[in-house]
Amino acid sequence: MLRSILICLLVLASACTGDETLSAYGAADKTWRLSSIDNAAFPAIARLAFPEPGKITGHTPCNSFQGAQTAPYPWFSAEAFTVTRAACPELALETEFLQSLQTMTLAEVSGDVLILSNGQGREMLFTAGG
Repeated sequence: MLRSILICLLVLASACTGDETLSAYGAADKTWRLSSIDNAAFPAIARLAFPEPGKITGHTPCNSFQGAQTAPYPWFSAEAFTVTRAACPELALETEFLQSLQTMTLAEVSGDVLILSNGQGREMLFTAGG
């Protein structure tokens, strides 16, 4: 019963703020570190954050980026990226990360785990922190 009440309050809170994005469903106020792409460990550091409704920011192995994420949860759409332009030895990993991120269409938040996926069977696994 208490769980049902809490879920209703969460839904009402997101409706009042007008935020139907991933931010309102557990992704806000956390930094998400990429663990794997398509079940293969990601060998560099890449992070995501959702600082406010409709916004996505992060750090790739070489650069930082920002963009829009306006699809209603559980859908996901990362678009309109602005990326800084520093070069580094992990530039190929950065490209893999950003290209993969832009192909994701679904999101699932479960505690400290964020899973982004798409209909083609691709998946990105993130953990909170770090």
